[in-house]
Amino acid sequence: MSTSQLPRINAFLSAFARRQAARTVDLPGGFAVYDDAFAHSHANNQVVIDAPVAPEALPALAEEALRQLPYRLVTVLDDEAGTACAEPMIRAGYTHSTYLVMLHAGPVPEAGAAETLDLDAMRIPLTRRWRGFLPAADEEVLRQLVDRRETRRRGADAVHFIGARTQDGEVASWADLYLDRATGTAQIEDLITSESHLRRGYADAVLATALRLAADEDCGTRFLIADAADWPRHWYERRGFAVVGHSHCFERG
Repeated sequence: MSTSQLPRINAFLSAFARRQAARTVDLPGGFAVYDDAFAHSHANNQVVIDAPVAPEALPALAEEALRQLPYRLVTVLDDEAGTACAEPMIRAGYTHSTYLVMLHAGPVPEAGAAETLDLDAMRIPLTRRWRGFLPAADEEVLRQLVDRRETRRRGADAVHFIGARTQDGEVASWADLYLDRATGTAQIEDLITSESHLRRGYADAVLATALRLAADEDCGTRFLIADAADWPRHWYERRGFAVVGHSHCFERG
């Protein structure tokens, strides 16, 4: 698949990070985002590299920008830059993860049996799922990881929380949908299903609804980010997504 839409996608990701942040600081090659209200959220307090950067200088740059935090997260949007930064960042004690930028290339499905929700409707299943991911986390960490979702409403022109319910009304699967109508760009993010409701079609309903909403808003660039080393990438491929690029994350602490 053509990578011609990758610059638009990376520009969207960069703008989203800036808009979502409580405050930003420009850096050589990118910027740092901060939100003191969600100090336990790495995604809300990180360095984003979206322009050329000297790879050997990046560890010191991140150290200075994030020195007040007990952790470090650096996201490099460009594949070539991220690959070049890997060796010096690993030497500095970072773990390196590669992520796939996956563009929807299949036909847009009819809307699934999912709906837009507010954060309160998602709070219980979100908390339960985070407790499964982070069993040692205390209640304050879990609260921040749930409540930070509300800050995402600042990140794009339109932000929807989409969920599929069981017959009893429980939210079984959910995802975010971010829309930029001006550029026709839509991102589907954090598609998750409760463990007790896996393999019952709820995630398909959420994904189909998100894709249909994006298409109805004239967003022809519909994408998501998937871990290159994890199984969901294959699930997305079977549903019409194809890899068009890579980004890189470096974490420590």
